[in-house]
Formats: sequence, structure tokens, C-alpha cells
Amino acid sequence: MAEHESLEFGKADFLLLDSVSLEEFMANLKHRFEKGRIYTYIGEVVVSVNPYRPMNIYGRDTIEQYKGRELYERPPHLFAIADAAYKAMKRRNKDTCIVISGESGAGKTEASKYIMQYIAAITIKQLRAHLLWVKNMLLKSNCVLEAFGNAKTNRNDNSSRFGKYMDINFDFKGDPIGGHINNYLLEKSRVIFQQSGERSFHSFYQLVKGGPEQLLRSLHIQKDPSAYIYIKVGGQVKSSINDSADFKAVAEAMKVIGFTQEEIQTVYKILATILHLGNLKFGSDGDVTLIENSKLVSVLGDLLSTKQENVEKALLYRTVSTGRDVIDKQHTAQEASYGRDALAKAIYERLFCWIVGRINDIIEVKNYDAKVHGKNTVIGVLDIYGFEIFQNNSFEQFCINYCNEKLQQLFIQLVLKQEQEEYQREGIPWKHIDYFNNQIIVDLVEQQHKGIFSVLDEACMNVGKVTDEMFLQALNNKLAKHAHYTSRKLSPTDKSLEFDRDFRIRHYAGNVVYSVVGFIDKNKDTLFQDFKRLLYNSSNPVLKSMWPEGKLSITEVTKRPLTAATLFKNSMISLVDNLASKEPYYVRCIKPNDLKSPLLFEDERCRHQVEYLGLLENVRVRRAGFAYRQTYPRFLQRYKMISEFTWPNHDLPSDREAVKKLVQGCGFEHDVAYGKTKVFVRTPRTLFTLEERRADMVARIVLFLQKVWRGTVARMRYRRMRAALTIIRAYRRYKVKSYIREVARRFQNVRRMKDHGKHVKWPVPPKVLRKFEEALQNIHKRWWAWTLIKTIPPEDLPQVRAKVAALELLKGQRVDLGLQRAWEGNYLRRDSPETVSSFTLVSSELQRKDKFMQVLFSCHVRKINRFHKAEDRAVMITDRHLYKMDPVKQYKPMKSIPLYNVTGVSVSPGKDQLVVFHTKDSRDLIVCLQGMVPAGESRIAELVGTLVSHFKSEKRKLQVSIASPIQCSMHGRKCTVVVETKINQSHPDFAKSRSGYILSVPAN
Repeated sequence: MAEHESLEFGKADFLLLDSVSLEEFMANLKHRFEKGRIYTYIGEVVVSVNPYRPMNIYGRDTIEQYKGRELYERPPHLFAIADAAYKAMKRRNKDTCIVISGESGAGKTEASKYIMQYIAAITIKQLRAHLLWVKNMLLKSNCVLEAFGNAKTNRNDNSSRFGKYMDINFDFKGDPIGGHINNYLLEKSRVIFQQSGERSFHSFYQLVKGGPEQLLRSLHIQKDPSAYIYIKVGGQVKSSINDSADFKAVAEAMKVIGFTQEEIQTVYKILATILHLGNLKFGSDGDVTLIENSKLVSVLGDLLSTKQENVEKALLYRTVSTGRDVIDKQHTAQEASYGRDALAKAIYERLFCWIVGRINDIIEVKNYDAKVHGKNTVIGVLDIYGFEIFQNNSFEQFCINYCNEKLQQLFIQLVLKQEQEEYQREGIPWKHIDYFNNQIIVDLVEQQHKGIFSVLDEACMNVGKVTDEMFLQALNNKLAKHAHYTSRKLSPTDKSLEFDRDFRIRHYAGNVVYSVVGFIDKNKDTLFQDFKRLLYNSSNPVLKSMWPEGKLSITEVTKRPLTAATLFKNSMISLVDNLASKEPYYVRCIKPNDLKSPLLFEDERCRHQVEYLGLLENVRVRRAGFAYRQTYPRFLQRYKMISEFTWPNHDLPSDREAVKKLVQGCGFEHDVAYGKTKVFVRTPRTLFTLEERRADMVARIVLFLQKVWRGTVARMRYRRMRAALTIIRAYRRYKVKSYIREVARRFQNVRRMKDHGKHVKWPVPPKVLRKFEEALQNIHKRWWAWTLIKTIPPEDLPQVRAKVAALELLKGQRVDLGLQRAWEGNYLRRDSPETVSSFTLVSSELQRKDKFMQVLFSCHVRKINRFHKAEDRAVMITDRHLYKMDPVKQYKPMKSIPLYNVTGVSVSPGKDQLVVFHTKDSRDLIVCLQGMVPAGESRIAELVGTLVSHFKSEKRKLQVSIASPIQCSMHGRKCTVVVETKINQSHPDFAKSRSGYILSVPAN
């Protein structure tokens, strides 16, 4: 049974149909085709429906899925059959064969390619030169045989017009070591005639359309198929075939296989010869027959490497021996045309057989000794025409349908034989099975003295003129009472048959009407001896080797050559005997429609093919007893989860007992038989019930396994994480200790260093200690600062704090911070010695009045008054207030601003001495420090640092802004102070502007 495929795609095996009927068979086949499932089993037979579209089911991944698997373990596929044949050959040392059948366009050739591709893929495991060579030969030979043996028909663009049987030889290890090809009944009549819409063999069009200019010139060939009568019809047919590309591929394949350049050139010459032969025209001048276009004769002589007069004589005369006398008998124009066509067909057939023989010479196993190398086993692949019923059925269709009768007979016999043998092996009682035995039809065709072939051969041997009508009369006389034969003479009322033309045979696949027109000629297959001698006497050794019988003298008496029917019958008997000696596997190909549509499934068309392929007969034979059988271990492996006695493993004496227990538990013992090694299930319903129960249990088992696995994975992950964490911790401890030891080593003498370790380079810390490093460096910096600070006298500490505060705020913002000089703070006592007494008196009075502790900063300034005028003033900042003083009036206090009312200070980034004091009431004080001694001394940093340090000591924050221009408020109105440099300016001064004020400062 094919597994792993849902029932939504239909039954994967026709043996599992609920009832065996043509309607149910067709419904399942159609359903699977519409669902994109082109393969279905009948036991070990694959039914293949041509999808008419590329399908992604033949790649390397798919090959791996089927490699080494049993048939029922994967969905139906060609690869499963190929693998089964290969396993039987390798494991059991048995010769096997794969028989591919079906009508033209059903996909036989493609199926054989995929089977070859699979066998090549699974056997070439290592890039061993010889194995790769064998693989290449087998695949390339396909390319060449398709070019010379395939043609476009109305049913198929790449129809095989010959039967092919290929043996692939394997050594004892299962590696391919060579092969052999047999070909059957090439449709050589296609060389000279094709039906409308069809083409001759691909090789002609490849040469004409794809041959290089130089080659075509040497062959006297035009690049136009319509110029040649034999291929004119096909040359006008539109086709998707790329003849030019195919010509190159075939030429390359012939080189790879081992054809010499001379041989390849001879092949082209023969193709050109046939094309030119078709253009020969015969006429008559009185009693004399002439070649109207005699120039072609010299071309033919050149191509055939023989004299022109010899060619002309062979075409116009026939040499006849009468006792000791030899005479030349001239042909009539009609006889000459017949001889020309017979020559064209014969040359092409010989060419094709020679190509097959040449490939065999190259790929056949050589120097193989079974005693030394082990047994040589074989897989055969038969790609042969299927049953054909056309509007006009002639000799070729008769032979093809006889071939299919033989293969169908073998097929049913082998299936029955396999069934009987398996039942006997397993000890299951065998019941007689009724089936259509087509041996009666095979005998009708091939029986000695009574069969149609015998009657035909007898008619061909009669002296005098024998016609097709006389042959039909002989058939009527011999077969009048045969149940499967009739003609119009025997059934006068049957108007579907023509008098003296048609006869009907009731084949296993249905009734077929044959026209006897051409039977006698096609069976005789007459080719005048003159042509054979002409070609044998060619100076081209390759061409000469194709016609060995041409060496006979005209006076030599030879046996009558075997007829085409006898040759074909003998080859079929030999083929069937060969297949019967092997273990067969079957691929039955079906063509879903005549439009090559991937969507259309024509019921009547497919029903007809199912009937003549005998598929329903096959199902009946296999289903007559038990629909399904499987070995006990395999059956248990699939269904053991259904029973508590067998899951997960049983403890019963044997697998057979375990299967019995399982089946009894399900209540199916009445529908099952137990063989020695296999269990047999009678009806598909039992199997489907087992599958349903299995599917239910599998879902629960999967959940259980998922739970267990997820728990296992989680525990494994936890253990890994815990181990990783332990390792990380140990590693971190190691890195931390190493880092700390290194820091301790580098800083162990830090107290004795002149710079207290400032020059020491810190080691690179691990990531985990980066913040710790920052903290450690800060500790070192604080210690280093402390060692410096502790040497500073206490009275200098406030100045140091102020400088540090200024540095933090203004570093990089202003150029001159004045850090190198001493900050005196109360500059009004120093800058104007003449007025120092007045200032001292005023400051003492203010200290007594406002109770401040110290003067933080004092200096002369230029300020803006409330009338927007600039005037000279002095400012004194204490720890309680900011005072504005008038130096002209002996530093009379003009206004005081409580220090808690000051919210911030703004300075510019330039060298100027502009300061803006921001207040809570939006009455900012705008001043520019001036009157410095020495001149040019910058006191902005000192002012800012002192104020910030004082605010910090009182745990208040002073906002310091460095900007240009400076935004401020004057009496509640927003304004801007801009600093401008002027060359002629002697001292800083303010001026009113539209947006606020401008402070002009000297350029230097």
C-alpha cells in the first residue's frame, strides 16, 4: 500500500478500491490526475498519466526519498518501481526488467528517461571514471536514438517510432558496467510518407535546419525542408522543437559515445542521400525510362562514394539471372519510383540498425569473467509502442497490436504466476481466477500454417502476381470459423467493413479493422539486389559495412530472405522469452487528451486506454484473493501502536502471534488469513480502518513524543546554561582577580611617585569591570586630589574651590580663565588706592547694617541704567547681597539685590568682560567689568567661580550660561546683548539697538 498520501488525493493503489468496476477505476484515476497525482499503483504496477507540464518531482531530493525504500513506504512514483527493480537485482541476484507500455504520446519515452536517470543517480556513488563513463554512455545513447528513431506525430511531438529494449549490466557490487540495446520494427515507411500535420524522423530536420553552412554545401543540401519531397509535409508543420539546438546536442552525443568523425560524416551523407533520392523524377521516352533531373545522380554518386553510372543503372535497371545468362531488365517509371522509395527506406533502416549496433559495440560489457568478477546481473527497460487503433490500420498497426497481445499475455501470466507462487509459499489456498486469456488471439496471428502471418508468408511465396485481395481471400478461407476474426465476405451485413479490403480482429483491447492494402509489399519488403551490390561496392568503408549481402554474385543462389512478418514474430517471441526469464515490473502510460493540455481529462479517451492496457483485468487478478499482503515485521512496525499488546514492543512468542493478537483486538479476524511470513487482508475496508486507527494513535504518540522531547531539550538546555554559567562565573572571578592583581602591582608604589601615579597606564578591564574601573579611577583621582589639597593652606582653599568651579564650567568655552594668578576678589580695595578709604568706610557701614560675613567680589563696571544709558558704576558682591555703587559719589550704594534673588549668570565666549546677572523679578543687571589693573586682566572666570562656589556651599544652584548673543530681561522686557569688536574703540561701551543692546569692545 502506498503510504504518506491523504485520501483527499484518492486511492494511491487501485487494489484498495471499494469495488472493482471500470466506473470506480476511472473516477479514481481522474480524481488523482486533477489533484496533480500522476502516478497510481496496481500492486507493483505503476499507472502513469502524462501531465503535459513540467513537474518538480524528479530532482535529487526526490531520488533520496525513494532510495532504498519499499514500494509502499512512499507515494506512487516511477522511482519506486526503478528502486524495487534495482533492489531485487542487487539483493536477490535476480535479473529484472521494467516494461513500459502505452500509446503514442502517453509518456513512455520520458518514463524510460527518468528510470535511467534514477538508476544512474543511485549507483554512481563515487566519481569513479569508468562508472561515470557508463552512465554517460547510457544517457547519451538515448539522445542519439531519439534523433533517428523519433518523430513528431499528431499525438506527440517526440513519438518513438520503434520499440526499444535496453539491458543495463551490473557487477556483483551493483555498479553499472555496460549495456545492450535491441530495437524493434522501425516505422521506415515514415521516411517516404507522413500524414498531414506530422513530420519524418527528427534527424532530417536537424540536419537541414541545424547543419553548418560548410557541411550543407558539401552535402548539396539547402536550408529549407520544403525543398525535399520526402520531408516537405513535415517541413511546413509548426512545432516547438528546436532542430538547430538538437543537431548540436546529437553531434556532441555521438562524439561522446565514440563515433569517429568519418562515421558521423557518413551518417550525414546517408541522410542527404535519402533527401536527394526523394527529389528524383522518372519519365519515359518511348519505351526508355529516364531520370528527368539527372544532375542529382552525380550528387548521389558523390555522397555514396560510387560511380555515377552505377547509381543510374541501379535506379533504372534490374539485373536478372536466368541460368547462366545475366540480363539487364529496364524498369518502368512506376517500378523505378517504387525501387527508389524502397532504397530510401532500406538505407534509413540499415543506418538506424547500424547506429544501434555501433552504440552496442561501445557500451557492451567486455572481458567480463563471472568466475573472476562475480555474477553479471541485468536490469532491462522496455519502451515499446502501445496498442494502436487508427482511422486506417495497416501492416504496421497489425504488428504493433500483435506485440501488445504477446506482452499482455505475458503480463497476465506472470501476475497470475506470481500470485500462485506467493499463495503456495505462504500456505494460503489458491482459488481459480477467471480472466480474459488472449492466447487465442496470439495463436490467431502467429500459429504455424494457420495463423495470419503464415497465410501472409504463403501468399508472398506464391509464383506469379499475388495481390492483397488474394491474401484476404486466403484469410477468409482459413479463418472463417474463428470467433475473433471476420471480414465483409463472412459478415455481409456489416457495412463498417469494405469488400476485398478490410478484416476485423477482436483483440483483448477491442475490435480493430485492418486494411490489407500494402500488406503483401510491406511483408516482402523487396529491395532489388542491384542496390545492395551498389552500396556494398562503395569506397566508403562505413557504408560498405552496412550491406554485407551485397558481396554475393548475381549468379549465386541464395535462400529466400525472411519476410518482415516472420522477422517481427521471431523478435517478439525472443523478447517475450527474455522478459519471462526476468522478474518484471510494469509502467502503464495513459494519455489524458489529444490536445496536450495539462488540465483536460477526456473520460472516453482514457477509458479506451484503460481497457486496452488491461488495467482492470490486472486489478481483478490481484484482488481475486486478498487485496493487501505484508510481512509480519512490517505489518507490526506500521500498526503496533493500535494494540496495547504490541505497543511499544510485544512479548509474544513470534511476530505472527503478535499480528494475530492485534487483528483480533480490532475484530478483523474473519477478514484476514495468516501465511508463513505474511498476513493477508481480504478487503480494502479493513485496511482503511486500520489506517484510521493508526492515524488517531500517531497523533497522540506524536504529542507524547513532542512533550518528552521538549522536556529533554529543555533539560539539556538548562544543564548547558548552568554549566555555561558556572564557567562564566569562574572565568569572571579569574578575570576580576587578574585585573585587581595587575592594578595592585602597577600602583603598589603610588605614594612614593612624584605625580602620585598620574602617569601610570591602567590595565584594560574585562567588560564586567568597566564601571568598577571608572569608580576605581575616580577613587584614585580623589585620592590624588586629596594628596594635593592637603598641602594647600586652609586660607587658600576657598580660592581653589572657586577656580575648580570655574574650570568645570568654562573650560573650552573661554580662552583666558586667569587660573595662574591669585584671585583677590575685592578688587575695589586694590585698583583705586586714592578712593580705597571711601570704599572701606562704605563697605564697613554696609557690613554693620546687612550683617554679611565677607566680600566675595568687587570691581568697577560699565552698566546699562533703566533709561538705556551706559554709566560707570561699581559692584560689590557679598555672601548676602549684590550692591551697585557710584564711584563718583564715594561709592554711595545705589541699589542692593539679595543674593537669593539671583538665579543665574550669563557670559559670552569671547575675551570681553560682559556679565549679565539674572534675577527672579526679570530685572537683570547688565555690566561689563572695567578698570582692571593691570589692564587687560580677565576677571570673568573669577567672578563665575566665586559665585558658583559660594552657592554650592549654601547648597543652592546657580545657572551659568555661556552664549552669544545673551538673552536677558530689562524691567520685564526681553532683550538681547550682542558683543561687537571695533577697531577705533578705546574702551568697552554699550549702545542701544533694535533688539536690545550692543557692547562694543576694542579690537585688541
